[in-house]
Amino acid sequence: MTIPLVSETKVKEKVRSVLSDARFQHVSGVVEAADMLAKRFGADAFKARLAAWTHDYAREWLVEQWYEVGRARGVDEAFFEVAETLHGPIVATMLREEFNIHDEEIADAVRYHTTGRVEMTLLDKVVCLADYIEAGRNYPGVEELRKLAETDLDEALATAFDGTIRHLLDLHKPVFPLTLLARNDLWQKIKDKRKL
Repeated sequence: MTIPLVSETKVKEKVRSVLSDARFQHVSGVVEAADMLAKRFGADAFKARLAAWTHDYAREWLVEQWYEVGRARGVDEAFFEVAETLHGPIVATMLREEFNIHDEEIADAVRYHTTGRVEMTLLDKVVCLADYIEAGRNYPGVEELRKLAETDLDEALATAFDGTIRHLLDLHKPVFPLTLLARNDLWQKIKDKRKL
């Protein structure tokens, strides 16, 4: 695992240069939430902030651009089934050249921040949940997630996945398979932990 060779300030400035004010405000909120969660649950706060700064770097691209760049960069075909999931894997492939970030743990946290995955790392969970609970988020259930995030990272994230899945089903939209698997994996771990 290689330590990032770039300053957080330079990462922030580069991200700021490509995002709208509203998106940058969201990203800044994710950075604050990721830092707080990392410190609370014992993750590397610097890595969490770098992943949070970069997670939405390509979020405002046109869908056609996601498809073109995603295919050119060899993004897993599964992500093309739900276009909204493409920006994470695309940015993960750009971290080395755009930000001089060579850390695979950071790349994975960015790659899976929207979808989750089975066997999420602590950093994956921190960045994913931070995206759900940052201060600018306002949707039914967010306060419950923030409360859960005070004591149980896994339960907060599993509950967040439940809410996303429910919302997508209500809208008759596709649910990304990794999200279902991540949700099931987290709830199984919670259940197993409660048995002890």
